[in-house]
Amino acid sequence: MLYRTMPKNGDMLSALGFGCMRLPMVDGVIDEDRAVAQIRKAIDDGVTYLDTAWPYHDGESEPLLGKALKDGYRDKVKIATKLPTWLIKSREDMDTYLNAQLERLGTDHIDYYLIHALSRPSWKTIEALGVKDFLNKAVKDGRIVNPGFSFHGLSEDFQPIVDAYPWVFCQIQYNFLDTDFQAGTKGLEYAASKEMGVVIMEPLRGGNLALPEPPRAVADIWDLAETKRTPAEWALRWVWNHPEVTVVLSGMNDEEHIRQNLAVAAEAEADSLTRAELDLVKRTAATYRQLMQVGCTGCGYCMPCPAGVQIPTCFDMFNKLHMFGNEAEAKLMYNAFASGAVLQREPGFASQCVECGQCMEKCPQSIEIPEVLKRVAAALE
Repeated sequence: MLYRTMPKNGDMLSALGFGCMRLPMVDGVIDEDRAVAQIRKAIDDGVTYLDTAWPYHDGESEPLLGKALKDGYRDKVKIATKLPTWLIKSREDMDTYLNAQLERLGTDHIDYYLIHALSRPSWKTIEALGVKDFLNKAVKDGRIVNPGFSFHGLSEDFQPIVDAYPWVFCQIQYNFLDTDFQAGTKGLEYAASKEMGVVIMEPLRGGNLALPEPPRAVADIWDLAETKRTPAEWALRWVWNHPEVTVVLSGMNDEEHIRQNLAVAAEAEADSLTRAELDLVKRTAATYRQLMQVGCTGCGYCMPCPAGVQIPTCFDMFNKLHMFGNEAEAKLMYNAFASGAVLQREPGFASQCVECGQCMEKCPQSIEIPEVLKRVAAALE
């Protein structure tokens, strides 16, 4: 296992973190024995950073992780979990949820505590409710060691949140397709310039970049590489190639996938890919984008929509459907984000469009937005 340093505190963290959002299941619930065995085996093999959250597995992820970290395993790792911003209605709620999480996890402190799924609206809400006071007091009394946040907002909203509090770290979505999406490369570099650690989620885009049989046009590009790698290894190595990255999370629930990811994490040094290899990744990303149905960059210039449609979110999920062909995953993510539940906002489904045309006047890509939204609604609602 390779290790990277958290800039502000000197913690040496495993380059590969274990994400506990997609644990193995049986009969609709977590396969507890298998999940515990997987987590402990990963720790035995060098993983020191484990990430969970209040809502994962309908609230069962944190208790499962607590069980896995008994018998001396708690002392070997750093736990990361998150305050569910969308459930917080008062300053008192923050302590209530944190204390419940400590109990669930069987510990007296959270090593890395994140304010979950921030965007500009959710940050303004949670800030007004007193989250800074909450963090200051929880750090002082030892329940939280390192405060941070995870981000799911527009790119221009990232820097103001970074600057709003002395965070130790942040967590962003980043992969070779999402260089300009949400925080993106610009956000990664800005956080690093502030000496923040950066934890990466979705390095494989929910596993879609790791498909053993990618689209033929993508497979043809990977076949050109002098050093042969699986799609998963290419995607992970590309993220780890960035020296600004501290930890890369993988939602591992298969023993062979864990073994493979650990093997890559033992070799993936920063700045280790050659120029020719980086060019191949760039070509692959371009090919995936050609498979997209909408040329939306997620810039957000079309927003706000008078009818409340979350246009960039709708287009992102529609593209995922056509790029990867996973209808169930695309519909799940579409409903989670378009409903507004994740980002603490009003519903923004494509079907809410009233064809006023205001968005088209502002779109730098000249997308026929109302017409595409009809296709989104037909495919995903």
